[in-house]
Amino acid sequence: MSSSSKKIIACCYIGISVYSQYMLKIPTTRSIKIIFWTCAMLGIYAFILGERDCDIFLHVLANARILFYECYSLTFVLLKVLLPLVNVPMIDYTLAWLESAGVEEVFVFCCAHAKQVVNYLDSSKWVGQANFSVTTIESHNSVSAGDALRLIYERNVIHGDFILISGDTVSNMLLTEALKEHKERRRKDSNAVMTMVIKRSKPSPITHQSRLGTDELIMAIDPDTKQLLYYEDKKDHLKGTISLDKAMLADNPYISLHNDKQDCYIDICSPEVLSLFTDNFDYQHLRRHFVKGLLVDDIMGYKIFTHEIHSSYASRIDNYRSYDSISKDIIQRWTYPLVPDVQFSRNCATKLERQGMYRSSAVGQSRSAKSGPFTVIGNGTTIGSNTAISNSVVGDGCTIGSNVSIEGCYIWHNVTIEDGCKLRHAIVCDGVIIKAGAVLEPGVVLSFKVVIGQEFVVPSYSKASLLQQPIKQDSDEELEYADNSSGTVEILPTTSTSDMLNGALTNNLSETQSRAASEVGNGGVGFIWSVSEGEREEEWRHSVAPIPTDKLLEITQAAHDDLELTQDGNVIPNSGELGPEGVLNNSDDDDIEDIRDDSAYFEKEVEATFLRAVDENVKEDHIVLEVNSLRLSYNMTSVDCASALFYSMMKLALDLPHSSPSDLLKNAGNVMTKWHKLLKYYLPSIDEEIEVIMKFEEMCLESAKEYSSLFVQILHLLYDKDIIQEEAVLNWAAEKEGADESDKVFVKQSEKFIQWLNEASEEED
Repeated sequence: MSSSSKKIIACCYIGISVYSQYMLKIPTTRSIKIIFWTCAMLGIYAFILGERDCDIFLHVLANARILFYECYSLTFVLLKVLLPLVNVPMIDYTLAWLESAGVEEVFVFCCAHAKQVVNYLDSSKWVGQANFSVTTIESHNSVSAGDALRLIYERNVIHGDFILISGDTVSNMLLTEALKEHKERRRKDSNAVMTMVIKRSKPSPITHQSRLGTDELIMAIDPDTKQLLYYEDKKDHLKGTISLDKAMLADNPYISLHNDKQDCYIDICSPEVLSLFTDNFDYQHLRRHFVKGLLVDDIMGYKIFTHEIHSSYASRIDNYRSYDSISKDIIQRWTYPLVPDVQFSRNCATKLERQGMYRSSAVGQSRSAKSGPFTVIGNGTTIGSNTAISNSVVGDGCTIGSNVSIEGCYIWHNVTIEDGCKLRHAIVCDGVIIKAGAVLEPGVVLSFKVVIGQEFVVPSYSKASLLQQPIKQDSDEELEYADNSSGTVEILPTTSTSDMLNGALTNNLSETQSRAASEVGNGGVGFIWSVSEGEREEEWRHSVAPIPTDKLLEITQAAHDDLELTQDGNVIPNSGELGPEGVLNNSDDDDIEDIRDDSAYFEKEVEATFLRAVDENVKEDHIVLEVNSLRLSYNMTSVDCASALFYSMMKLALDLPHSSPSDLLKNAGNVMTKWHKLLKYYLPSIDEEIEVIMKFEEMCLESAKEYSSLFVQILHLLYDKDIIQEEAVLNWAAEKEGADESDKVFVKQSEKFIQWLNEASEEED
């Protein structure tokens, strides 16, 4: 490396078990080293350490307890970073992302359960590459993000800026622009010690949660400088108020108050951050202690700024709902190129088929079995006759019997599901056996090697494990477990992720194990973990199962009652800008972008629901219930439902085999004939019908151009099926009279049809 080259060092802390260092080339003048290390119960941390004026230090943080504390054997047996996310270990998404940026050298720092990570990396594609070397180092001291940062400071390896990244983050963003902004700020203001990456994510107005299951985050940001002034993720929704410091309001003439931002846990920091952690041993948690501590410190004057991403993807997995949401995003290709049909780790190649179906080449599936939309089937899996699978991920080496129904589930590797089982919105870990006729209700999690007895019904939101439930939970975000004397079932030693849990259960059950068998049905093995009433109330908020409609209605009614009781204006406003007089100035551009973001996710969810209904021949009434549940979750209107369903129907017709426009028109006619009542349910007035016509215009111009030559015929079809009325068509045409010529393309195509409707209307008069 030449003397003019700039060097960046990075390091990652992955729970208590991985430490890695990379070399990243940024054009031709820079290289970056990154260090990863992992821990068993804490999750993932990653640090990028640096030298000279442009050095970078990358920190990846995750909390395994938040995601899997209810069934701690998931992380006790296997580190969170090695758990599968759409059949690929989580750590591979982070490594693939960094490799795509040009990282060349990795040092993996291992603490507890280091052998798991060492074995995995030794057998992975990350070892032995010419431009991407991985070396493991062991340590047993750091137990928190604060401890890790203090250790890095003591080793004196940071002499420049560094980046902190949450290791349970899946991303495809580039760091170049954020780095540039941070350095420009540093040149102007030495107190600018951190730049926090954020993105738009509007929470549900009903549950006050994001689609990742995280609490509504309140941020106050200077609209001009992008300085972070306030950060609170534990807002008291019952009060409907937040407290802002008067001094902050006095010092900042304009403040943008947001409840529609997602913290990506990607932070660009100056070296002062390390010294601040060293000077303050109370700093353990990055957000709860460090960020909030800096924001209220008016002595040192350190500042935190934000960088918002728009087209890139970045989300972290810290609960079951975010695991579900991010899995869906991967399947629906928001994370490209980190998608199932692109081989970015040692994942088996899968083929992308129609309706978002991914299937490995070595899958044995009965002809009568159906694999529905947005489903991934892993290598070596066999599926019996008359089995239906939809909106699910099935791992490698699974055996699924006949007449099995699987909906919205995550089936990991080497799972056996016998005949006649029904699974809905559940997580099933490696090596689980579900005996004939058993039922998993929504929200169930089965830990490694659990055996569910014949025809046993696992209640909704239950957790089953070979390990007994922890006696107590300590205050440092870790669990204290029952020892062997209290009945913990012993887990066999592990070697690699592929065969870690494939060994057979011991045939000689102890007295405790015999008791475990009785808890999960005849012939079963495992403990059902009890849930208190208070905990059960929160289970549905963070589950992979959709929030029940009755719960949404209950919350909506409670919010309505609170609003009637609170007429003093103490309601937190929507995101917007506070001026000198405290007036909220909403940004129209932000609102439009916000709506588009929510609408895109809502449309995808409705499409997945509709395609599953088609695949499984679900009744219209049941589809209405599911769509209404989504409508409440996303705070959408009847028009949004109609538009999303119409898009889904036309997309289905387009995906069906056709060799000519006439075939496509026939497909559309068949789909509309079968599902017109469902669509009509969401068209209560002429206005909604006009919106459907406009949606079809949009499709013809953008996402489904094959329909552009058939616009008039499809419009006539909708009229013949009584989906839209003549008044809707005529009003649509009238609204276009003053539009630009480019907006009248389909009106001109429809002139004869419109004329015929006008003449028919005149004759009736």
